[in-house]
Order: sequence, then C-alpha cells, then structure tokens
Amino acid sequence: MTFPFRQLGTPRFTGPLPEAADVVVIGGGVAGVMTAWYLHQAGQRVVLCEKGRIAAEQSGRNWGWVRQQGRDPAELPLMIEALSIWKGLGAEVGADLGFRQEGILYLANGPADMAQYEAWLVHARAHGLDSHLLSRAEVDARLPNAAGWVGALSTPSDGRAEPFVAVPAIAAALAARRATVREACAVRTLDLEGGRVRGVVTEAGRIRADRVVVAGGSWSGLFLGAHGVPLPQLAVRNTVAMTAPLPLPYEGAAADNDFAIRKRLDGGLTLTPGGQFNFAPGPMTFRHLLKFLPALRRDWRAAHLHPLNPRGYPDAWTTPHRWTGADETPFERMRILDPPPDRGQIEKARAQFAAAFPSIGKPPIVDAWAGMIDTMPDVVPVIDHVAALPGLTVATGLSGHGFGIGPAIGRVTADLVMGRDPGHDLGRFRFARFSDGSPIEIGPSL
Repeated sequence: MTFPFRQLGTPRFTGPLPEAADVVVIGGGVAGVMTAWYLHQAGQRVVLCEKGRIAAEQSGRNWGWVRQQGRDPAELPLMIEALSIWKGLGAEVGADLGFRQEGILYLANGPADMAQYEAWLVHARAHGLDSHLLSRAEVDARLPNAAGWVGALSTPSDGRAEPFVAVPAIAAALAARRATVREACAVRTLDLEGGRVRGVVTEAGRIRADRVVVAGGSWSGLFLGAHGVPLPQLAVRNTVAMTAPLPLPYEGAAADNDFAIRKRLDGGLTLTPGGQFNFAPGPMTFRHLLKFLPALRRDWRAAHLHPLNPRGYPDAWTTPHRWTGADETPFERMRILDPPPDRGQIEKARAQFAAAFPSIGKPPIVDAWAGMIDTMPDVVPVIDHVAALPGLTVATGLSGHGFGIGPAIGRVTADLVMGRDPGHDLGRFRFARFSDGSPIEIGPSL
C-alpha cells in the first residue's frame, strides 16, 4: 500500500455544471465535502467545486486521528458530535472508511507532561469524556516492550480512520445521490452584485447561487483576500511517513514529545515527527505576523523556519493576489499542493521510534509525503458568515484538527448557510474576532 495520490490519473468527478444552484461549496476537503453532504441531505441544490482532486491536499494527508483528547474546550462539543457521526457514517456512505474506536494515548516523557494532562482533564470531565491518566505500569500493559514513558493520558472512546479512503468515499456517495461534485474545476471569483453574493465564476463557467461556502483549506486566505476580505492564515508543512506492517499489538494512536503513530488497517503505522512543523514566511505571513506571535511563542521549539515558499504556493512571494474571472488563477496553476516531505524529520522519527521500541527497531518506510496545514492565530477554525459579503460563509482554518472534527464542521456550516440554529455556541469561531479588537486567545489544548 502506498499513498494513492501518487497515481491520481484522470479526475473522477467531471460531470457538467448546472447554470444555477442553491449553494456552491468551494473546496473538496473534509469540511467542504461534509458541508455539501448535509446541504444535500436537507434538499438543497448543491455544487461542490474542487480545483484539483477530492482530498488530495491536507484532508487526505493528515494523521487520521478522530480525537476528542487534548482539544481546545471550545471545540469539544463539536468533536463529541463528530465522533457520534463517524460511528454511523460508514454505513450511511456504504463504504469502510477505516473508522475504528481503538483509543488515543498521549504518552508522558516526564512529570511535566503528566501535570499538563491532569490539568486538561478538568475540561474532559466537564464534557463527560472518558479521558483519564494511566500509570507507567498501565502504559507498559498497552505498549509492551516499550521504554521511557512515565504515564499517559488516555481517551478510549477516541478513534482513527483512513483519510485518503474516507473523504473520497463520502464524495463518491454524495455524487451517487445526484449532487454535483466537480473536480479540476477552480472557482476563480465570487460573482457579486450590489455588494452581495450572486454566484461564482469557475474556469468552466458561471453558476448562479445566492449562497457560497469557502472551505478551501490553505487556499482560503488567498481567495478571500482577492475579494478584499482579510483572513489571517498561516500554512505550515507537516511530514508523514507510512511504515510496513509491524509487530506492534496496540491498535490505537499515540504520541509523545518526539513522534506520533497511528495503526492502519494494513497493519503498518502512520509515523510522524511529533509536534514539529516547517513554515516559510510570505507576504500574508508578514501582513498578519502580530496576530501569530502568541502561537509562535508557545510553539517556537516545534517551528522550523524555511526562507522561501516555493513558486505557486498560496503565500509565495510570486503568487498573484488579484485577478479577474477571465484570468487563469493560482488555483489552476497549482491543482494540488504537494510539498516534499522532510526526510531528516522522518529519519529522526524512525530513530526515536526505535529507541522507544527497541525490540522492533527502526521501522521500514513504504512511502512518505507532506501536507500544508492551514492554521489560525488562535489555533481554532473560522466557522461563520462574512458580514461584508452577504451570502458568503467560511469554514476554514481547521489548524491540523480538521479530519476528525470534519463531519460536525460540515453539519454546523450547512445549518449556518440555511439559516438554522447550529446547535452549538460558535462565538469562539466567529470571523470578526481578528478585526474587532479582541485579544488573540489560545485555549488550553494539548
């Protein structure tokens, strides 16, 4: 088994676009696909446009965790709902999405980690989660022949799924239900009339629609900025490796300060350098730098600075920031954002894994890739209408937490679009929090 987007072939969803729809969703990642899913369920005529391929960027490249554990308290109600959706989503879609509830462990390298985990349990208890601390002996029972951990935070109800299986399968089920799903179809601009949304201009033509959802992941800030809507967004690179099957009896996911693992259905592991990311500043980074300083100060040890974003990336110095509906856009010039993996980080993670599991040693790597995580200054998403452009809703900035929580993000966004009560307090996720003078608040997440 290798990463399937190595051999994408021709686009799968290529049907004709309608002249009009109730809602156009921009972006074929988990947030966009699930928003379209719930809009279609509610009887809306929905068109989902993806510039490249469904889930070919971060929604297919992530760790595959379905995680309540360690989240910002504001995200927990949404994540609890998302976990409930995941339990029945495979049956509803008619495919095995790889979802399994095998638990997640945050492994403690020392007493300071255990103190952090214990502090977060206040939020877990407030939401009725089954999270609890494990002793060294209890960790040893779950991860036999391992070395070095003094304890752990455990949430047995947490799960895992296969990202590059799940999201395309949901999109296929959506298309089979006669919703319009279109790959290789970039939305160039919003179609505006009298200061409000009246549709979109795609590379394949116009679609009339009074409501549009931007769920473009790392491209959202570039798209919105071209319409005079500033979104502080930083795209950071995270590297992931896929190992051959290994004799590790633990079936869940786990992470410590050095690396993270997640069991796959083929018996191998998804192995990642824990908490490490690369980023290269561009014009949008510098424009919003002050807003990101609190997050960068908190995670400065994990940040690896690169001097330049490659040509064509959303925040590259040469990427255009303005265009018209008649122009070829950056979204067409780079259909799939496919950054190279950091091989040095992979080798470091292999060595750290071998030190933790000496009986297994360095795991053989079958494949490796990287993805660009779109993050917000306060590390929680934006889920809101844009007051300056009536008819426009944004669901982006999932900050590396998006795959697991994606089904609930889609449900909530669909209800917002339809003018329904989303059923959750979304105040923390409002769009205006970066412009209304509110301080940047980073919650007690792990």
